[in-house]
Amino acid sequence: MWKWLLLFCLAQAGHAAEAMRVVYPAGESASDLRYDDIREILRTALDKTVDSYGPYSLQASGWPMDEDRALVELRQGNAINVAWSSTSDERELHLRPVRVDLRKGLLGYRIALIDGKRQEEFDQVRSRSDLGRFLVGQGKGWGDIQVYQAADIQVSTGRYDKLFGMLSHHRFDLFPRSVLEIFDEYQRFHSEYPNLEVEQHLLFYYPWPYYFFCNRNNPLLAERLRLGLARMRADGSFDAIFWKYHRDVLRQAKMSERRLIPLSNPLLPDSAPLSDKSMWFDPLRDHPPKP
Repeated sequence: MWKWLLLFCLAQAGHAAEAMRVVYPAGESASDLRYDDIREILRTALDKTVDSYGPYSLQASGWPMDEDRALVELRQGNAINVAWSSTSDERELHLRPVRVDLRKGLLGYRIALIDGKRQEEFDQVRSRSDLGRFLVGQGKGWGDIQVYQAADIQVSTGRYDKLFGMLSHHRFDLFPRSVLEIFDEYQRFHSEYPNLEVEQHLLFYYPWPYYFFCNRNNPLLAERLRLGLARMRADGSFDAIFWKYHRDVLRQAKMSERRLIPLSNPLLPDSAPLSDKSMWFDPLRDHPPKP
């Protein structure tokens, strides 16, 4: 009997040793909650595929990473083996994309933080060309920089947690944020920088797919995530997480009441699945469920 028990324990130990190790980039600061939804999607996609790929372990990297650092580490295949980011032809050349937009296209809809005393200046903005006299703030290494530069809009860059103070002290004029980020960030930083306000009337839009990426030499993890996301979209768990995190801010944003300023995305690959309408949020079609 003891021999069978020993064999069973050895088999279980071998099975545990084969667990897929998944390491994602740690946040830039302890208070940075911007990616809680994506981390939950990641865990759920892995849970949904245990039957096909076996057990897994999931952990953050040993040190904080901004997006630029995370993508370098991912490409080198050292500290992490999955990250999330906007896409581009160059990025898809060096990394392995999982082409499911993790936020249903909402990162392409932007509302700006401004010095509230300057609201009247932004009331006069009617087109992209009107933005040419303003300086936009962006994080170091963010892909959006090229979107604004392609529209002849000047950009000032800095570390994420420093950008709010830079705006408050007039180092630049406006800080466009995703509709999914701006209201939380306003609450977090307004007490420290009381002159900052959410701009009242403008909505910028550019197509901005946002995917999981894996190292080019790790097709197994990419395929696992692709399958997990497909199962989540089919069984409703993807939408459940989306609305859990974003229902209230979408009500608050009132996107259809804002003046839309479209911008082109020069980084957009032809591979982006824009024709799959079910993947992308439509403010005229998709209404937040009641609490």
